[in-house]
Amino acid sequence: MSFGRPPGFSAFTVSPPDRGSFPLDHDGECKEAMKAYMSCMKANANHNGKCRVLSKQYLQCRMDHGLMEKDDMKNLGYQGDEDTQPSSATGTSSTGTQQQSNAKQI
Repeated sequence: MSFGRPPGFSAFTVSPPDRGSFPLDHDGECKEAMKAYMSCMKANANHNGKCRVLSKQYLQCRMDHGLMEKDDMKNLGYQGDEDTQPSSATGTSSTGTQQQSNAKQI
């Protein structure tokens, strides 16, 4: 008997995700990086572009502590990103040049 499936249907096989699993950070090794990223997201109305440096630092922390497979940052979507400080909710940053260009855009 097939109990709900067609008689000729083959068994379902489970396949792992393409990039592997992401274990939970039970020991809190990357908790500070995660909190900094989440605070940035909250301060910037969930605009992740303003927090890319922090998300990159969080992923690097996870790779350094064996919580995810090591990979190039360009494969994770960080190709060509500069290591600048994330901006705050008021649009200020650590570089005056970036502040001036942001003011011109507004």
